Amino acid sequence: MELDDNAGTGGHVPVMLDRVLELLGPALSGPEPVVVDANLGLGGHSEALLAAFPSLHLIGIDRDPFAIDFSTRRLAPYAGRTTLVHASSGDLAQIVAEAGHPTVHGVLFDLGVSSPQLDEAERGFAYSYDAPLDMRMDTDQELTAERVVNTYPAADLVRILRDYGEERFAPRVAGLIVKERAKEPITSTKRLADIVRDAIPAATRRTGGNPAKRTFQALRIEVNAELSALEAALPAALDALALGGRVVVLSYHSLEDRLTKQALTARTKDTSPPGLPVPLPAHQPRFRLLTRGAELPSDEELARNPRAASARLRAAERIRVDD
Repeated sequence: MELDDNAGTGGHVPVMLDRVLELLGPALSGPEPVVVDANLGLGGHSEALLAAFPSLHLIGIDRDPFAIDFSTRRLAPYAGRTTLVHASSGDLAQIVAEAGHPTVHGVLFDLGVSSPQLDEAERGFAYSYDAPLDMRMDTDQELTAERVVNTYPAADLVRILRDYGEERFAPRVAGLIVKERAKEPITSTKRLADIVRDAIPAATRRTGGNPAKRTFQALRIEVNAELSALEAALPAALDALALGGRVVVLSYHSLEDRLTKQALTARTKDTSPPGLPVPLPAHQPRFRLLTRGAELPSDEELARNPRAASARLRAAERIRVDD
C-alpha cells in the first residue's frame, strides 16, 4: 500500500513511551546494546530508543508490509543501526539468530492493532467503517475475516467468539451468522456489525459500547493468530536476553495480559522442592519482575492519547543465566 509519510498515523502517539524508555534504559547502557521491537508498527517506540541510545542496534519485526515500509522511511536517519524484518513476532528466535544477534539486551512487545490498521477503512478492522471484511495484518496471507465468517462451522465460531472475544452471547451471535450467511455471504464490516447487534439482547446493547467490538476483536485474533504468535515469541524473547536484559510488554486486552503474566511469573519463581534447608541454584529464578502487577497509563497520558486506555504494561529483568 502506497501512502505518504503521514497517512494513516491518526496523530499516532507511542503508548507509555516514557515508561518504556525508563524500564529498558538500564539494559541498554552497554557499549553495543541490541533491542528487539517485536511489533514495530509505526516505529514510534523504535525511533525514541534509537535517539536515546546512540550505540543501539534495533531489530524491528512486523507482519504488516505497510508498517515495514513506513518505519523504513521514518527510521532512515538510523538506517545503519536498524534491521527491519517483515515477519511474525512468533519467528523471533530465528530472526535474531539470522540477524547475527542471538543474544539481545532488550525486547519490547507493543501488542494489538496499530493506528493505520484501524484508521484505513479498507483494512476491514473497524466496525465504524463499511469495508470489505478483511482484518489481515499481513496482507500477503490467505486467511481473511470474510473466510472465517463464511466457512467456519458454528461450533468453531462459538469457540472463537467466546475464547478470543469473551463474548457471553457467542452461541447467539454464531447462530445468527450461520443463518444469515446461508442467505448471502457476509462480505462487509457493516453487515457483520448489524448481524452482531441483532443477536445481542436489546437490554445488553444499551450499555458497554458497540456490541460488535468483542466479535471484531475475536475475528482479528483468529485471522492473525495473535495469541499463538505471542505464546511463541515471549519465551523466545526471554531466552534471548543477556544477563541484565529486560523485556517490556504492552497488552491491550485481558487474553494478552494473562499470557504475559503467566510467562513472566513462570520465570520469576523458585522451583526448588519444598522443605529444603537452602534453595537449589538450578531452581533459582532466572528473572525478576520490574512491575508490581500490570501498570496502567497515567491520567495525563490518557488525556493526550485516548487509545492508551486499555494498555497494561508488565516488565522483567534477567538476573541469572544458565551455567
